[in-house]
Parts: sequence; structure tokens; C-alpha cells
Amino acid sequence: MSNFPDEIMSLAERVVTIFAARGLMVATAESCTGGLIAGALTEISGSSAVVERGFVTYTNTAKVEMLGVQEETLVGFGAVSRETALQMVHGALFRSRAHFAVAVTGIAGPGGGSTDKPVGLVHLAAKSRDGGLLHRTMRYGDIGRDRVRLATVATALEMLLELAHA
Repeated sequence: MSNFPDEIMSLAERVVTIFAARGLMVATAESCTGGLIAGALTEISGSSAVVERGFVTYTNTAKVEMLGVQEETLVGFGAVSRETALQMVHGALFRSRAHFAVAVTGIAGPGGGSTDKPVGLVHLAAKSRDGGLLHRTMRYGDIGRDRVRLATVATALEMLLELAHA
């Protein structure tokens, strides 16, 4: 029995069904969601044909060591930035055997926000081996930690489907 909302389970099922039919695999690089994207996908029977691996890189050190994010990027733009999300997704794709990757970094709250980077700000990136690339800056607002994280999972799954033209 899943603890995810129906909307997320429906999106995850679409990703698994479509990607499995096409022989495609996915890698995830997650910061603020802490593995929830991979968790949602693996709730679906048959996901072992689709989920290649997941990176939970909550700290800056993990982003550098596991995904190859440049320390200069983290210093110059911060962990929650377009630049970091793009480097995370690139690292996840090229440090895996996946055809597609998705990366998320944000501020789930309730604390940690600032005027420039408020609670609810999340940067997401999706990338495919054929050169496709998507980035989204989401401002979910201070809607509560759980809701920010679940909204991020839904957006990430939508981006995978969009990138795969599914």
C-alpha cells in the first residue's frame, strides 16, 4: 500500500509503463526530496526494468563526490540554484547507465529560506542521453514541508514524461 497521493502514483505508473515499453531507464538525483522520486517509481510493479539508480545528495559534499557538482558552482550560486540542478542531472546521467535522469534541489522548509530563496523554491532538471534538457524553477510557496516535497516529486515525474515525449 502506497503512502503517496493518487496523482503521484498515476504519474509514476505512467513513467514505469511507458519507459519499460521503450526499454528506457531512469536515474534520480535528489536533495530536498530525499529519495521520494525513486521511492514513488519503485512503488510500481515492474519498476526494476526502469529505475537504474538513485542518488540522494543532501549535503554539498555528497553533490560534489557523487555527482561531480563543481564546488565553485555551490559557492557562487548555492545548492538551491539552476546551475546546481543542471550539474546534478548531468552527473546522474553520466554516472549511471540510465537513458534519462531527473534532479531536484530546493528548500522544503519550514526554515532555511531567505528573501532571495524562499521556502518552497525548488530547481528541477531533466536530461536525456540524446541531448534533451529541461529546467524548471518552481515556487510552491510555504505550503508545508511534506507538500513541497510531494509537489516536487509530481513535477519531476511530469518532466520525465515531457522529456520522453510520452
